Amino acid sequence: MQLVRQQWAALLLAALVLLGAIWSFPPLVDAVTGALPGEAELVRPFGYVVLAPLSNVLDALTFFSVQRAIVFVAVWTLVLAVGGAAVVWGLVAATLLAPRPVPYVRTLGPGLTILDYHAHTNSSHDGRPGFGPSQMAAWHAVQGFNATYVTDHNVVFSLPIETVIPLLPGVEWSVHRQHIVALGPVREIDRARYSGSTANLLGLFAELHRQGVLGLASLPEYWENHREALEQFVGSGVDGFEIVNCSPKGLEFSRAARQSIIELAVPNNLLVVGASDNHGWGRVTCVWNVSLTGMEGFRANRVLARPVALAQGDAAAWSAPVSQFWLMFRSLDWDERASWLTWIALITIYRAIPRRGGQKAGIGILFRSVFQNRTAQRKDGQT
Repeated sequence: MQLVRQQWAALLLAALVLLGAIWSFPPLVDAVTGALPGEAELVRPFGYVVLAPLSNVLDALTFFSVQRAIVFVAVWTLVLAVGGAAVVWGLVAATLLAPRPVPYVRTLGPGLTILDYHAHTNSSHDGRPGFGPSQMAAWHAVQGFNATYVTDHNVVFSLPIETVIPLLPGVEWSVHRQHIVALGPVREIDRARYSGSTANLLGLFAELHRQGVLGLASLPEYWENHREALEQFVGSGVDGFEIVNCSPKGLEFSRAARQSIIELAVPNNLLVVGASDNHGWGRVTCVWNVSLTGMEGFRANRVLARPVALAQGDAAAWSAPVSQFWLMFRSLDWDERASWLTWIALITIYRAIPRRGGQKAGIGILFRSVFQNRTAQRKDGQT
């Protein structure tokens, strides 16, 4: 009982790590079927696993919807008071800016290409300063992408630039309360012609087809502003819909809403895609697209997503301070769980080592204790 009283936090954390395995879900799922994907797998680098408690927490803090993020930060700032609030905001800053090992996706068969259909550089008004095409390509490459479209806000990308992966031309047009992601060798348009009404907006799809490019409806705008007009989108020539978008606003898209778009896309053979919607903030994506060679429309793409991100649209905002960590524990594999348990054991041992009066805290106490125990064992053996 004394051990429980003294180390209750470590025991609780270890229990959560183990309990998460009972109600675990895969680290990566097909966003359409919810099943473990057969085309690709999520790979965690060695450094990511070694630092799993930090890696997993920063990933979990990345995959937040807007409302859940607000509640999470507000509650933990109040609970931890002034000193602890610095820890919360330090974690937020690390989530957005700190370099660290990240997981990546690799394909499990031939004829598969990992794409991102929607991402930004500093040419977008809300892009991270200094996050140019080269930085964007590096961000994608380290996570397993073979190529990415550059879809800056109302700025056409067509620069022939050497990067670690191909950067494909595109743009994100803002017209009448909607963002349309145009993919391919897109040309400038007069956006005023396609603004002011839904009817004007729908005319953009015909113009994109005249240019020989695809037009996808982006989240969250089509669901928030044009939900009743989606059949008209289809009739006017929309080529597909985002069903996963990693932006905080995009992650508020619910499972039921995603299913309704899938049911619209299947009979009309429309493309459904995931989008990192990265603007240079944060180190990880919540989604990858596996493009299948020789396929068209709905069958041409598989959307693979992190379950922690997919859960945001259905999880209650008030529960975020606790439920986000529970979602994280459920998504760990056994290598990560072993890393967590190792760190918990090391820190618990360190904190339990008696200190002499006035002795400063430090990891050296642990090493000295281990060395002294081994010395004592050798002396006992000699005697």
